[in-house]
Amino acid sequence: MLLAEDEEGVRQLAIESLERRGYRVLAAASGEEALKLSSAYEGTIHLLLTDVVMPGIKGPELADRMRAMRPGIRVLLMSGYAADVVTPGDLTNAVRLSKPFAPSALVTAVRASLDVPLSSSPASQG
Repeated sequence: MLLAEDEEGVRQLAIESLERRGYRVLAAASGEEALKLSSAYEGTIHLLLTDVVMPGIKGPELADRMRAMRPGIRVLLMSGYAADVVTPGDLTNAVRLSKPFAPSALVTAVRASLDVPLSSSPASQG
């Protein structure tokens, strides 16, 4: 999975919590860095776990760009104040996790996101 989180403490907590559960995590401190990591990584990225509010590219825009680059990627948006920033359209094919979160809540949300069936959007047909 690809993690984009600008707060180092939250990023480290997420990495440690997820790697302890056996997930492979590519971590980025910004949306721009996440796009670079995704472009350079040749393997499959099953999930984008991104903060909603970051400097530069925001989480929903990053999700849209990642879906264009990697059709079929699932998205988990996390934010402490997402209700003010996230529109219903941003949550299409995405799950939201409120911050602060316990490591167990993060792992549960990641598993739930990975278990969501992929929609039959135009990008995934054919």
